[in-house]
Amino acid sequence: MQESYRDTYITGLINARALEVEATQLLSRQIDRVKSYPEVEEALRRHLTETEQQRDRLDALLEAHGTSHSSVKDFVTGLVGNMAAMGHVPMQDEIIKNSFANYAFEHFEIASYKSLLTLADLAGDTKGAGLLKVSLQEEQRMAQWCEDSLEGITRKYAALRAQGEKAGI
Repeated sequence: MQESYRDTYITGLINARALEVEATQLLSRQIDRVKSYPEVEEALRRHLTETEQQRDRLDALLEAHGTSHSSVKDFVTGLVGNMAAMGHVPMQDEIIKNSFANYAFEHFEIASYKSLLTLADLAGDTKGAGLLKVSLQEEQRMAQWCEDSLEGITRKYAALRAQGEKAGI
């Protein structure tokens, strides 16, 4: 039974790593375009660094279990991340749509890490659980920032639009 839990846990780690690759793509694309919102750019840069560390933690956990990430999953989720980020580019309210997407994506990652913590427990990986908790806390902080910043971003967007300035990015 323990082996089955371990296999499920490893699959979860691989999936979470692919999710972090997607997050890296989403954040990088937004950072390239968010010039009118320096506070957003700063938060995205900070979280990009955290995301890269989360990916590295997942790599370490996979290595500790004698396996590695899936290049195919990384490629596909990276591609999806790029497409999602670019999907908002032609929108006049790109910054607003990105804010919604970031809020939702952070909560998806929170759910992923909470599930991984349960799987780590079932698989008996106490060391891994500690690393996963660090990543969970980082995701929770970013989700809170997304929530706390939404009103200010929306107000700034509306004010720029009212002044006739390019407001979306």
